[in-house]
Amino acid sequence: MRRIRVVSVATAVATYCLIVLGSTVRVTNSGMGCPGWPLCSGKYGPIHRFGPLMEQSHRYLATIVTILIFTTALLVWRAGRDASYLRWPAGLSVGAILVQVVLGAVTVIAKNAGWTVAAHLLVAMLFLAVVTVTAVGSFLGSEQSWMRPHRVARRAWGAVGGLFLIIVSGSLVVDGGAESVCRSWLVCSGSQASQSLITLQLVHRGVVIIGATLVSTYLVSILRSASAQRSQRVFAVLGLCLLGLQVIVGIFNSALGAPAGIADLHLAVATALWVVVVALSDMADGAPVASTVASATLARVGQADHR
Repeated sequence: MRRIRVVSVATAVATYCLIVLGSTVRVTNSGMGCPGWPLCSGKYGPIHRFGPLMEQSHRYLATIVTILIFTTALLVWRAGRDASYLRWPAGLSVGAILVQVVLGAVTVIAKNAGWTVAAHLLVAMLFLAVVTVTAVGSFLGSEQSWMRPHRVARRAWGAVGGLFLIIVSGSLVVDGGAESVCRSWLVCSGSQASQSLITLQLVHRGVVIIGATLVSTYLVSILRSASAQRSQRVFAVLGLCLLGLQVIVGIFNSALGAPAGIADLHLAVATALWVVVVALSDMADGAPVASTVASATLARVGQADHR
């Protein structure tokens, strides 16, 4: 289980970095830096230009994530009954990464068509959710897994669903070219853009309000819960801070016309918030990660003293 924990956490971290790097490739228009696939113009590297360097670096990191995914699945399978409850998320992550590889190839072949880029990002978010569940679940017992019903399940699902819709609508805004059409907040006054782009931006803002309400309600409910453990409260506070930062970055992103750096930060913060909310939903009815690790450590010390 120790190896599973280390590899699964490394997988979640690497997947997060992969999504952020993919966002950088996207906002810097480096997606077609390598017109071929899987190699960059038939070469492994080094790449001396920015666009090809970013695109090929993204592919190399995707290869590392793929290796970590298969390693995690293999370790879970070899662990037998001790990790039987992790088999379905570990197996699902293998399927998800294969879908991502295919979508990556299709995106290049389709020359970064909007729908392929959006699908690539959304599947990446679902993939990140699965590896997060695997990582958190590796610190929890089978009786504490997220599949067990608990009182806050509806709020947890509401927060996860609301945040996912925010990411979906944000992706549609980017692919539709509506990032910089409304520089005022909350309404879109004085814009000279087409009505369709304005409507797309306003729909996204409406989804943000609804989704942020669902997420904040869930996080506050954890803080107000008398049974919440310290690690859960820490995650909840972190989530609220990330949510506030995300709103601020979103306002600046619109006001400044969606410059590449802020647009990249916008997705990076949203992805971090996604990880926190998914992790909390997994921990909702189980022992907190820190407590589980501490208990396991004390048990080993006790066994050593007994011997």
